[in-house]
Amino acid sequence: MSLNYIIYLANYSDGILYFLALLLLVALAVLIDRFWSLRNTILRGKSVIRAASEMPLLRQAELAKLLQASKNLPEAVMIDTTMRYHGAVSGEALASHLDEAIMLIAPSLDRRLWVLDTVVTLAPLMGLFGTIIGMFHAFNVLAQPGHAPAEVTGGVADALVATAFGLFIAMLGLAGFNALSNQVRLVVHQLDSLKTMIVNRTDGASAIPAARAVNMQGAAHFATV
Repeated sequence: MSLNYIIYLANYSDGILYFLALLLLVALAVLIDRFWSLRNTILRGKSVIRAASEMPLLRQAELAKLLQASKNLPEAVMIDTTMRYHGAVSGEALASHLDEAIMLIAPSLDRRLWVLDTVVTLAPLMGLFGTIIGMFHAFNVLAQPGHAPAEVTGGVADALVATAFGLFIAMLGLAGFNALSNQVRLVVHQLDSLKTMIVNRTDGASAIPAARAVNMQGAAHFATV
């Protein structure tokens, strides 16, 4: 398929193929950008969760290490929230603050995915519209004297290219949208897992000083008896 023929097909659809090509470029740009960003977030998030799971307790020192390792990650917001409320609130209250942090983070994870959703819906419709315009040109030949049937059938075949191109863009966009949505789900699952680890380990870290204080008070009371 030569460049001149592609230009002929685009003009045959009154420029609809040019618009479809633009939709394809937009879809590919969003796919590459979000896939790279989410993939990096998942891989680095796994290392943060692995490091947190190896720590029996999470005190300020351990949280500071995790915060440094999770720089520019969604996990950093949760760890920073933990450091601000650690020791000041109960475990249940801390869990509520972490849930709030996840709710604030979630919209940034699926940003620009609405573009793919729009492309998936718009591309087939625009392809069909281009085919209808091409059919007008094809059947317009019948109004001319001395027309040849081959000209009509050839025009119909050229008109169907727009629909095929639109369907191809929609299928590519749908596959990419589902893949990226699954990556967003994995990131949210990592955040939920980190929240559970934080609550479990900070509860234990907060209980140790309290237990030591109780033991010291008991010892002092025993000494005075």
